[in-house]
Amino acid sequence: MIRYRRPKQDDPVIHDLICKELVPLSHLSPSELKTVVKDVPKRLSHGVTLVASKDYESDPIAFIHFMMHGELLYIDMMAVAPSYRRNRLGKTLLAHAENFASSRGCVKSKVMVDFDNTRAHLFYKNLGYQTIRYMKPSQCFELEKELLNRR
Repeated sequence: MIRYRRPKQDDPVIHDLICKELVPLSHLSPSELKTVVKDVPKRLSHGVTLVASKDYESDPIAFIHFMMHGELLYIDMMAVAPSYRRNRLGKTLLAHAENFASSRGCVKSKVMVDFDNTRAHLFYKNLGYQTIRYMKPSQCFELEKELLNRR
């Protein structure tokens, strides 16, 4: 099931997913990563976080965090627990985020993917995202997709 994040219940699990699934793929230095991880609660307080869970009361097994800036949907973070991969959770979460944003006037979606995260790069490309550019300073690919207007 897909539901909105419940901070007290979900944040420890989301934090764990970030540390285990996203942080190891980052190019940032240990001190930069420490700052980024410390700022996760603040990041989650801005934007929308949806989680996938077995049922309404269960802990998350995947999450997506996104923000909307005018007509732009920005996918900030997404992770799926390893034992739940290949169950279409990432695809479902992304579709919910895109539908949410397009119903509120967003026409484009953007995501940054770390250079070494080939699994994520392929995931987004298979869902219609196109690589716009490689950003050398951040060692990330910028991917973009046009959204259907659902207003």
